[in-house]
Amino acid sequence: MTATQKPPLLVITGPTAAGKTALALELGARRDIEIISADSRQVYRYMDIGTAKASVGERARVVHHCIDIVDPDEDFSVSDFARLAQRTIEDIHRRQRLPVVVGGTGLYIRALTQGLAPLPGADETLRKQWHVEERDKKGSLYAQLRQVDPRMAKGLHINDVTRIIRALEVHALTGRTMSDWQDEHRFSERPYHDIRVAVTCGRPQLYRRIEKRVEQMFEQGLLDETRMLLERGYSPELKAMRTIGYQECVAHLRSEMSFSTAVTRIKRDTRRYAKRQLTWLRHENEINWLEDPFDSGSIVELADKLLCRCI
Repeated sequence: MTATQKPPLLVITGPTAAGKTALALELGARRDIEIISADSRQVYRYMDIGTAKASVGERARVVHHCIDIVDPDEDFSVSDFARLAQRTIEDIHRRQRLPVVVGGTGLYIRALTQGLAPLPGADETLRKQWHVEERDKKGSLYAQLRQVDPRMAKGLHINDVTRIIRALEVHALTGRTMSDWQDEHRFSERPYHDIRVAVTCGRPQLYRRIEKRVEQMFEQGLLDETRMLLERGYSPELKAMRTIGYQECVAHLRSEMSFSTAVTRIKRDTRRYAKRQLTWLRHENEINWLEDPFDSGSIVELADKLLCRCI
C-alpha cells in the first residue's frame, strides 16, 4: 500500500441473525483477516449471550476487536467506537492483514467509514429535562422526534431513548435535524477504501433464524446471565440493559411477565429491529447485497481485492 492509497477495509453488515458472524469466520479460515465488532452492545462486559457475541472458541479461530471494552454502567459513544476502531485498523494494517468490520449497528459503521459530523456536545440540562419527560409519559420523546425529524425517527425504536434524545438535542442546539447533518456529511472525504457487504435472506427465513436464535439464547442461559447482571448491581435503567432480551428477562425475573410472554416479545421485537436495520441499509449508498449468507466465495473474492492493498 502506497502513501497515497486509502487503507482498505471490508465491512460485513446486515440485520440481526442474518449470518454475518458465520460468514466472517468462514472468511477468516481462508484469508488473513481480523474482525472488528460494530455492535453497540457487544462492547459491554458480562453481556455475552444476550448480545450474541462470538464464542471463546470462535475468537480463538479469528482475532476479534472492540468486544468487552467497558462495564455495563460505563458510557461508550459512537465517537468512542470510531476512535478505537481507527486505531485498531491501523494496527491490523501494520501486520499486513485485512481488517473486517462485522456488525449491525449502522451508526457505528457510518461514523467509521464516513467520519463524524461536527455536532455539538451534550447539554446535560436538556437531557435531564427530557429523561423526566419520558419517565412521566413514555413515548413522548419519540412523538416529538417524529415531528422534528421524521426520517431519523423512522430508523429508531420508540424505546431507544438515548438516540432519540441525542437527535432532539442536536436539533435544539443547532436548529437543524440530525438527518440534515448526516446528509451533508455524506459528501466529506472518506478515510478508507471500503467495500460494504450487507448479508440478508428472504424475510420468512430471516424470521425463522431470529426465532431459533432467541430459543438458543435461553438454552445457553440468558435468564441466568440477566440475573447475574442484576446481582452485580447493574440497574435495568442503564442504556446497556435496555436491550432487547435483557429488559424482558428482567420483567420475568421480577414476576412482571410470564416466561412465555417474555420469549414471544423478544422474538417480536427482534423481528422489528431487523426490519429497522434493513430500512437503514436501504438508505445507505454503495451497499453490495449478498442474498445468500452462506455464499463465502463472493466474500473471499472481495477480500482478495482488498488484501492486495495491504501488501
